[in-house]
Amino acid sequence: MKCNASLEDHFFGAATVGERGQIVIPSEARKKCNIHSGDKVLVMGHPSGHGIVICKLDGMREVFASLLANIEKLESGDTRTADEAQGG
Repeated sequence: MKCNASLEDHFFGAATVGERGQIVIPSEARKKCNIHSGDKVLVMGHPSGHGIVICKLDGMREVFASLLANIEKLESGDTRTADEAQGG
């Protein structure tokens, strides 16, 4: 996980919402996030209520699997994260 990435590393520009509510994800964002035609993305409302967050569905599946693995480790009494337990 990149915790020290700068804001500039995640800023890809602006997109205009079309008449049918469609937007085009900027090319640089698609390349960096490995998003290709036909990929599924998850669209969630931002907690502030002022925007949306778009995440690649496969990536979110990995995040949730990791969270679940860490919850299960904690419930078993192991205080190491799943990554630490695997030597990472």
